Amino acid sequence: MGVERAPVHHSVSTWRQPTPPPGTPQRHAVVERVAERVLRLGEGRLRVAIDGRTAAGKTSLGHELAERISAAGRPVLRASLDDFKRPWREAHLYDRTSGEGYYRNAFDYTAVTTLLLQPSGPRGSGQCALCGIDPLTQRDHSSNVVQAPPDAVLVVDGVFAFRPQINAYWDLRIWLEVDAEVSIQRGIARDRAREGTEAETLHRDRYLPAERLYMAEVDPARLAEVIIGNNEIDRPRILRI
Repeated sequence: MGVERAPVHHSVSTWRQPTPPPGTPQRHAVVERVAERVLRLGEGRLRVAIDGRTAAGKTSLGHELAERISAAGRPVLRASLDDFKRPWREAHLYDRTSGEGYYRNAFDYTAVTTLLLQPSGPRGSGQCALCGIDPLTQRDHSSNVVQAPPDAVLVVDGVFAFRPQINAYWDLRIWLEVDAEVSIQRGIARDRAREGTEAETLHRDRYLPAERLYMAEVDPARLAEVIIGNNEIDRPRILRI
């Protein structure tokens, strides 16, 4: 008899992207190897972070990895750091639109820690909120919690995941390596329908400078146990595992 598939608990956020269609054999093989790397960490609760530039493919990999871990019989919690930003109603209190302002001020790391990372740990309560503030509706979902089983794997995607405020909570850090211009072009294509002509300005003047600052201060690739070259979605390359 085969292993019974375990549930995958997703965030209620309206920002959530769908699970991508089945990839190429090369992509499937990469996801399989990363899932095996996660499962070797042990049987208790685990917390996995997927970091990288904007539009590096973090969310897609998170969904693929969740499905593979679920197929191995481990329950999965899926979350995104985008769902733990400070609400826009407070934006008059700080700079969030410049590159440095976005890097310093957009994310609520206290909420990430108390609502998600601490309770999902091996000694946590297991009562996890997979979404704080919905990025689109601005609705507060912090009281909407799921119970993480003792063997649950939390898979979180998001930029700046290895910042000192939360870096110590991860059991495995995955970095997606893509060129800056690849990130920009993918991001523009993704966001053009919502942002219109402002999409390119958003990526070149806010996200790119924020990511440069992050790389200069944190050097996230240095912290990653797993690095995947993801310039070509259909032909990812494992650079470190």
